[in-house]
Amino acid sequence: MSDTKTITLNGETRHTSAATIADLVRELELAPEKVAVERNGEIVPRSTLETAALSADDVLEIVHFVGGGDHMENQDTWTVAGRTFSSRLIVGTGKYKDFEENAAALEASGAEIVTVAVRRVNVTDPKAPMLTDFIDPKKVTYLPNTAGCFTGEDAVRTLRLAREAGGWDLVKLEVLGEARTLYPNMHETLIATETLAKEGFHPMVYCVDDPIAAKQLEDAGAVAIMPLGAPIGSGLGIQNQVTIRLIVEGANVPVLVDAGVGTASDAAVGMELGCDGILMNTAIAEAKEPIRMARAMKLAVEGGREAYLAGRMGRRKYADPSSPLAGLI
Repeated sequence: MSDTKTITLNGETRHTSAATIADLVRELELAPEKVAVERNGEIVPRSTLETAALSADDVLEIVHFVGGGDHMENQDTWTVAGRTFSSRLIVGTGKYKDFEENAAALEASGAEIVTVAVRRVNVTDPKAPMLTDFIDPKKVTYLPNTAGCFTGEDAVRTLRLAREAGGWDLVKLEVLGEARTLYPNMHETLIATETLAKEGFHPMVYCVDDPIAAKQLEDAGAVAIMPLGAPIGSGLGIQNQVTIRLIVEGANVPVLVDAGVGTASDAAVGMELGCDGILMNTAIAEAKEPIRMARAMKLAVEGGREAYLAGRMGRRKYADPSSPLAGLI
């Protein structure tokens, strides 16, 4: 009987009496011909597993093969600034009753990116709960934004502080024109985009639903174009589908509807237009049941994307029967 030895297997200490790597694999109730093994940083050919002696203090990684790699090939991902995401839904972190509800809604939505506002530390209560206590920035991508900024200078200053605080260079830029409509000031937005791009930021930019302005932002260094569907927080849905589609058709960077979504059908429409994603906050946070609405938005974004990829039927002026009229009794 072989002596018991201590090894490290998939990051954990394990005691085994297996003489060979193949014996160890069978000890794990796995088939040697269906796994891949790395020992001490080097791949062990499957043809040698039966004779590869297992030594004390060996460090092994044993993984299953994924048949043909089908899962990854079929996964519908999108990429911005070199970062790839599976979820096409981005959610905000404002207007929730508390951080617990915010975190639960995020989980229900399946979103991998959350927008976060940059605000001064509460010096009167430095131990007050913080968003990072509930939503781990190591597991979810934080997207610092410039909500509330009315000048390009303030927006750039805010994002410089955000980068210093958390190292973030993927950011959301919005420069508002005035408080009543919260429409973007495109002149200030364009200047701020150029400044941020020159400083090494990757700005995802909130803008008007104008294909000309969108192209100017892309040329200025925007890594994603984020046209409004309707005024921020209005819940009116996408008001101009024609211009959103034109922006999508003309862009060489991702396009995401930002602002105006009120319910799941609005999100589906945006995705059916060919957008790469949808950003929302109020539609979930102010729903009667935010967590249920978060799930609805997840399904709507996925359904709209599938419909876009499938290609909708053509529109007709008159009826076209599903069943043939020939042979009618």
